Amino acid sequence: MEIILKQEVPNLGHKDDIVTVRNGYGANYLIPKGYATMATPSAKKVLAENVKQRAHKEAKLRQDATDLAARLDGKQFKLATKVSSTGKIFGSVNNIQVADVLAAAGFDIDRRNITIVGEDHVKEVGEYDVVIKIYREIKANIKVEIVGEE
Repeated sequence: MEIILKQEVPNLGHKDDIVTVRNGYGANYLIPKGYATMATPSAKKVLAENVKQRAHKEAKLRQDATDLAARLDGKQFKLATKVSSTGKIFGSVNNIQVADVLAAAGFDIDRRNITIVGEDHVKEVGEYDVVIKIYREIKANIKVEIVGEE
């Protein structure tokens, strides 16, 4: 079954992609939830026209994302948190705190696009690699150093 995605679906595709899925997945999940529509010939023509009109906007978004990735790539940020005398963090540090540190530095990044490499929740002081998904396949790699508050 061919469908047109109305929004990004993880592990399947991005908005306006035409993908082939199994009949049950398309008819029983994607279409009723509003994630996709049937890829009829007329729907494909409408999609082609919309994609053509949106190409210029897409180029601008991609350029802005590339510029942001260039500004972010390789930077190091410090995140101060409460720690015990042994270096363990009270609670944990996750992508929400990293997003707050980036916002304080002037970068407006959604927390869902931030991934701490190899960790879900950081529980010890140290330096960690963080991947930021900026736009589709454009990503930036930064380092976050977690230190104790004075």
